[in-house]
Amino acid sequence: MIDLQIRSAVPADAEAVLAFWKESAEGTSISDDVNGVTRLVERDPDALILALADGVIVGSVIAGWDGWRASLYRLAVLPSYRRRGISTALLRAAEERFLALGGRRADAMVLEANGTGQALWTAAGYEREEHWRRWVKPLADRAAK
Repeated sequence: MIDLQIRSAVPADAEAVLAFWKESAEGTSISDDVNGVTRLVERDPDALILALADGVIVGSVIAGWDGWRASLYRLAVLPSYRRRGISTALLRAAEERFLALGGRRADAMVLEANGTGQALWTAAGYEREEHWRRWVKPLADRAAK
């Protein structure tokens, strides 16, 4: 068992979070830069939840709440720390946050090719909904024109 600290990220964590995601997360996001992470933390200080061991980020989850939906993103654990209950601790913290805010259901974004992630979400009690598909439109392209 490891001594794990679960806490909300602060703006000063942005670069460390990005380095952690580069090593631990599946895929990248259009918001994967210091400004994107800082904006998230400044807008909703409790949304980005970190797990630390000996002061090092070993896990993360974004628990986004917009007043209507509880959405989970970027659940990741440092490869050398996997299978130690870190994902469970992060999800517990995210779900407690949602319940305290009035959330009734949590949705998770999971890459189709991420079989490990799908197994984790299933083990955590989440069910895949086949009738939904994600539709996206990058706004950055529009803003640049």
